[in-house]
Amino acid sequence: MGETGSSRWQRKKDARPGEILDAALTLFVDKGYLATKMEDIARAAGVTKGTPYLYFQNKEEIFKAVVRETIVARVHAMSAQLEQLHGFSSSQLLMLALEDWWIHIGSTRAAGLCKLMAAEATNFPELTRFYYDEAILPARQLLGHIIQRGMDSGEFRPLHLDYAIDTLTAPMMMTMILSHSFALVPGCCDSISQDPLQFLKTSLQLMLQGMHQTAPQDPQ
Repeated sequence: MGETGSSRWQRKKDARPGEILDAALTLFVDKGYLATKMEDIARAAGVTKGTPYLYFQNKEEIFKAVVRETIVARVHAMSAQLEQLHGFSSSQLLMLALEDWWIHIGSTRAAGLCKLMAAEATNFPELTRFYYDEAILPARQLLGHIIQRGMDSGEFRPLHLDYAIDTLTAPMMMTMILSHSFALVPGCCDSISQDPLQFLKTSLQLMLQGMHQTAPQDPQ
């Protein structure tokens, strides 16, 4: 029995919030938050001007939904997955977390949200606070848990936890920002843009050498 017109319409309607968020993510990354208008999002999503308002109160709510559906959801999924892993050293867990982050965030359009927030943070302090609380803080807590685990087991030497987290996340943030700015200009940031993941792995391996009590095993 074939699908009716009403069921096809309902299926299309159910997909619209995702299509709107997907269009909004691209516009936010390409144009910035301030320059992106609700009508731009509707046009990019292929819907009428009023359709986004059926699902989201305003542009701010769309932005929050974009962040939650991309970065926030992945960080929580990553935390749950790492909790299920046993028999791995903390160094190996950090490498696994890095690779997961790269696949699901760092190499995707969502990485451009980091550059957006760095550029517009002071213009939208409420959104900045939201981004920090829901996206950055859980990621820091995830890394902090792994680092503390390594210190407790004696794998890592005693470290200032917050500074260790800052050191680990700095190359990731730099990669996200540069990949959506300087790296888009030919001849700029070639060493990073040619193989960003290898740059990040090299950075992590260098940091692990300083974190270890003794010479570390290769976490790969």
